[in-house]
Amino acid sequence: MYLYAKAIHIIFVVCWMAGLFYMVRLFIYHTEAKQRPENEYLILHKQFVFMERKLWWIIATPSMYLTIAAAAVMMHLNPAWWSQPWMHVKLTFVLGLIVYHFICQRIMFRLEKDTNQWTSTKLRLWNELATVLLFAIVFTVVLKSALNWVYGVIGLILFSIMLMMAVKLYKKIREKSN
Repeated sequence: MYLYAKAIHIIFVVCWMAGLFYMVRLFIYHTEAKQRPENEYLILHKQFVFMERKLWWIIATPSMYLTIAAAAVMMHLNPAWWSQPWMHVKLTFVLGLIVYHFICQRIMFRLEKDTNQWTSTKLRLWNELATVLLFAIVFTVVLKSALNWVYGVIGLILFSIMLMMAVKLYKKIREKSN
């Protein structure tokens, strides 16, 4: 039973992350569509709202709940994990990812109502937060107690800085090409 729960957990983590990554990419395109003429924007807005709803309610959100359900089964079958320090760290990062998920949902609702205040650059940076959380979760799970916390935190900070620099560089390149 445990291995079935683990397989389901891994499959739906992949689906959830794919949904989150693509969703924020749609948010970026949706936000940038506002720069188009009004008639084009209205068509694009309607299409983005449709795509975001489908992705959110058919893939991302169900995958999150199935990921959590499979994790709960694994934790129930192996209750000793509750006492493992690495599991506390992992669950903290997972909680951050769940918060991230619901903030994305709020952004989706605001985009639909045309009240979103996030710029495409801010959304690009926001998209990288999911990447950072994914890296943190995977490294915590794989390295478990062998993880050297100091190097892990320093590595995560450096990785985050590199991602932010890449987003800023991409913005400069885009501005030059326009």
